[in-house]
Amino acid sequence: MQALQVKEDGVYVDATYGRGGHAQKILEKLGGQGRLLVFDRDPLACEDARRRFSNDARVNISQGSFSMLGRMCNELGLQGNINGILFDLGVSSPQLEDPHRGFSFRTDGPLDMRMDPLTGESAADWINRADENEIVHVLRDYGEERFARRIARVILRERSLAPIMTTRRLAEIVAQAVPTRERNKDPATRTFQAIRIHVNQELDALNAALPQAICALATGGRLVVISFHSLEDRAVKRFMRQEAKGRELPPGLPVRHDPTRSRLKIIGKAIRASEKEVRQNPRARSAILRVAERTIGSTKDA
Repeated sequence: MQALQVKEDGVYVDATYGRGGHAQKILEKLGGQGRLLVFDRDPLACEDARRRFSNDARVNISQGSFSMLGRMCNELGLQGNINGILFDLGVSSPQLEDPHRGFSFRTDGPLDMRMDPLTGESAADWINRADENEIVHVLRDYGEERFARRIARVILRERSLAPIMTTRRLAEIVAQAVPTRERNKDPATRTFQAIRIHVNQELDALNAALPQAICALATGGRLVVISFHSLEDRAVKRFMRQEAKGRELPPGLPVRHDPTRSRLKIIGKAIRASEKEVRQNPRARSAILRVAERTIGSTKDA
């Protein structure tokens, strides 16, 4: 909330509603003329948002990926007028805690992992049809799993005996395949994380949404991103640094404006949860918050 610097009459975006903790805090700071746009891919999250805020004229609720941010801002006439955008990346606590959603290896449930259970391919569908190299690619690139090849081979062996349909069975398969254990980390952690990112195309959505966020922001507007995964954080860090540096073009190009001008200013260093916060909320241990501010420039330059 400090990073967003919420103004009473400002316009803000909660790009990942979850169960509305951030949305509620933003609304508490907004006056009657303020506005809040809410996004979430999960229909249950949007149902919660409508139940809580459908009678609040300041709130606009959209079910879908935050990669639709630019289109929604255009439709609402808010392009270049947003004062703050918050991305809280990854899976939400309600999703993790519901065994029927298939995100967690700690409880048994159907192997789904889709943030929108009504669209796309489930984790079970994917893992029972993907070839060995595709599984290795996903586990290695999205989970940074060094035993990706071992895990993929055991998955192919086990699914030839019976389809892999539950979270517990997949976790047991990974435990068989992984020869060593990371301290305080279940051997299935990286595999579940990688498959979830792949099934939901999370990095693609993030890479599509960040440039749209710059175009949506007003001068002085804040971009605030909380990530829980090193790949997400690297993407955010790299994007913010590049936009703060400005674009590099070959000399001598006949351009009519300065395309190298920076569009963001990085605000402070990355912020991590304190030891006290981690004790209160262990899921915050990997959280990293980065903040940038929109500098003066065209909103049509992304």
